Amino acid sequence: MPINFRVLASATGLTLLTFTAVAHPASSATRGLSSPGTLYALNSSTAVPSDTYTLGAGDRIQIDIFDAPEYSGDRGRTQVLVDGTLNLPLVGNVSVKGMTLRQAEAELSKRYARYFKRSIVTITLLSARPLTIGILGEVGRPGTYTIPLATQDGGTQFPTLTRALQTAGGITQAADVRRVEIRRPQRVGPPQIITVDLWNYFQSGNLQSDLTLRDGDSVFIAANPNPNLAESLQLADTTFAAEKGKPVNIAIVGEVFRPGAYVVAGANSKNAVAGSLGSTAAVTSTNDKPPTVTQAIQIAGGIKPLADIRKIQIRRLTRAGGQQTIDVDLMKLLQAGDVQQDAILQTGDTITIPTATSISAAEASKIASASFSPDIIRVNVVGEVRQPGVVQVPPNTPLNQALLAAGGFDNRRAKKNSVELIHLNPDGTVVRRKVAIDFSKGINDQTNPAMQNNDIIVVGRSGLAAFGDTIGNVLNPLFPLASFLNIFGL
Repeated sequence: MPINFRVLASATGLTLLTFTAVAHPASSATRGLSSPGTLYALNSSTAVPSDTYTLGAGDRIQIDIFDAPEYSGDRGRTQVLVDGTLNLPLVGNVSVKGMTLRQAEAELSKRYARYFKRSIVTITLLSARPLTIGILGEVGRPGTYTIPLATQDGGTQFPTLTRALQTAGGITQAADVRRVEIRRPQRVGPPQIITVDLWNYFQSGNLQSDLTLRDGDSVFIAANPNPNLAESLQLADTTFAAEKGKPVNIAIVGEVFRPGAYVVAGANSKNAVAGSLGSTAAVTSTNDKPPTVTQAIQIAGGIKPLADIRKIQIRRLTRAGGQQTIDVDLMKLLQAGDVQQDAILQTGDTITIPTATSISAAEASKIASASFSPDIIRVNVVGEVRQPGVVQVPPNTPLNQALLAAGGFDNRRAKKNSVELIHLNPDGTVVRRKVAIDFSKGINDQTNPAMQNNDIIVVGRSGLAAFGDTIGNVLNPLFPLASFLNIFGL
């Protein structure tokens, strides 16, 4: 039995090698012969194998009918109509929507069997239609997208899952990338459900996890029931993450100096927005970074002295209407350099900073020097100094410098050997203690302690000044009588 071979080159870069067993022309074995067997040699940039790609409205194809050149080649070029049919000579309308190229070949071969002795049909995909894909759930811009197909080296590249996620604005921080669902419609029966683990793709580089999408696919990304700060930080660097440096609207409440709603952008964003809603501040760096908790605290004026930075919470709304609660411990960031505690923010987040019940002096000093603490603190200096009142000094400023910021002691009246320091504790109690003054000493808790916000330094009077004030108070009532006697020269 002779075998005929035909080699067809498609416009998509797909090479088709067809082979047909041909019987003697008089033999009835050739009548109604089914579609020929097909071998596929795929271009590396092509993802259009005829046993997986399904036809739909807008596809341009070429139909070749064996021994019927009048219906083949350029004359066989046609397009799938909006209703998913082909309008063909002799056989009329044929529905091919949802069929693979092989299935369509078999259907046309069957239709043309009544007109040709050897009804062998070959279909070549000339140009594929743009794909319509739904992307829902935890992405920046959920919705329906029409994604054109890319062409490279004569081949057609179909969009992958990660490319589609980029088109939809990238995944949100609430996304569960371990169970991405793809609902794929079938020609007959319910849709096929495909679950993809993009975390595995990110960790192992397994390209099979980056699934090629088809027309009509719906991608759904659920919210992560157990958000992980370490994973969140890694996913923010992927190509399918949300745009870095993009400003986000958040709210911050609790122990910060200016609680409220803010727009926060990445620290090094070229077009950063920093401050309350509506205000802007240009930053010159172009190295975009996502906005984080510490940046939000800085914009809100920094933490107050009574802030419990171990129990910060982020409340995050999901696309499905639920809520995630993320615990942040910034003390781990200060003590161990745990950068994952500086959680990445997204629009709609609410940061809550509670009040601490107790803070040690060592912790208070460490917190005061943190980047998310205020740049200045307020210390009240009252009594016998040259410029009594509120002085603004950097965090952890020692008592001696706070006194000098108020002009130093009043040399005629001040008691110079000690002062009284009044400090408000986190639990609401007040601590009063005397501190010996020695300007030759460096910072230490006994003679030159570090100041905290709203501390009060009371500088008392010297013994001589106190005596003089007492005598003055006694003699003051007599001064009017002396003036009256002077009038009469007495």
